[in-house]
Amino acid sequence: MTAHGIRAEFRSVLGDFTLDAAFEAPAAGVTALFGPSGCGKTTILRCIAGLLRIEDGFCDIDGDIWQDHKGRFVPTFRRPLGYVFQEASLFPHLSVRSNLLFGAPREKPKDRAEIDFDEVIDLLGIRPLLDRSPKNLSGGERQRVGIGRALLTQPKVLLMDEPLSALDRKTKSEILPFVEKLRDHFSLPIFYITHDLTEVERLADQVVLIEQGHVLASGPLAKLQSDPSLPLAMAREAAVILDGVIEAHDSAYGLVTVAVNGGRFIAPAEPAPPGERRRVRILAADVSLARENLGPSSMLNSEPARIVSAKIIDGNEMLVVLALGAEGQGGRLLSRVTRKSWDDLALSEGLAVFARVKGVALRPGRGDFAS
Repeated sequence: MTAHGIRAEFRSVLGDFTLDAAFEAPAAGVTALFGPSGCGKTTILRCIAGLLRIEDGFCDIDGDIWQDHKGRFVPTFRRPLGYVFQEASLFPHLSVRSNLLFGAPREKPKDRAEIDFDEVIDLLGIRPLLDRSPKNLSGGERQRVGIGRALLTQPKVLLMDEPLSALDRKTKSEILPFVEKLRDHFSLPIFYITHDLTEVERLADQVVLIEQGHVLASGPLAKLQSDPSLPLAMAREAAVILDGVIEAHDSAYGLVTVAVNGGRFIAPAEPAPPGERRRVRILAADVSLARENLGPSSMLNSEPARIVSAKIIDGNEMLVVLALGAEGQGGRLLSRVTRKSWDDLALSEGLAVFARVKGVALRPGRGDFAS
């Protein structure tokens, strides 16, 4: 682990539920706690917050020990954290402004930069709401105020427990860009609970995969997505997220060229300046393989790659892990091909191929990439 990071270990038997969770994460960016309902995500978050005290626990937030195995335990009210729940739970008798300032410390934090009031309300787009009563807000507006209130407690870490789960699909799509903004704007570690893979792909830098109280794996999103031993890669809608940089825009056809580690892709997109960072999402089902770079095609993307590994799935399909670049030194892709295609093309691990990509989706990228 680097000098600046987060380390958590929580082990206990809670009724008929066994918790055995240990992981490390960077002290910046979004770490998603991901897994099915009831797997222990909220239990882990409550342990980090100090709302649940277990004897065999350890929590180090960037050098600040909140719990250790020798009995040290910092109570919740002394932990500099912000907590965003599924429901904003605003005080109905207070204005939005007063709700935002509720819990804000009187003194500036000494060990980190202060989070400014005007900065928060402008980032979340809630300045027009300041004098309103919470009863006159929509669900999405209430949640944005709840996020703002958590930020203004001047936290060292922000905990978000399925903050979008109570919202309808339209409102979720309106809120997600605001969460992306705070991820990119503040140098603040965020633990984000969700069982929605779409949210993970849009927001997360790191992922902690949880199943029945156990941590299956933790690490950078792209690494876990391309690991065939993990459920993310085995899912029918498996995809990878690559960090990319805009290289060029073709205004005549509404296309942008995005450079990624080991290659570049062309995708439909609004005009964007060179150098702007984007997340590139590629479905395994949209990647086909060829031994040669074939002639003209409706597919705009054909990139050299090498086969890293292959695994039989569903009897007659292969899950193939690819590394971009002629020497296979770039980012990873996944491809689903039939066993017949695998055999007919005489494919094998280590072989140089061309990855022909049918569809590329772009998302807003981070200001600085996670390692």
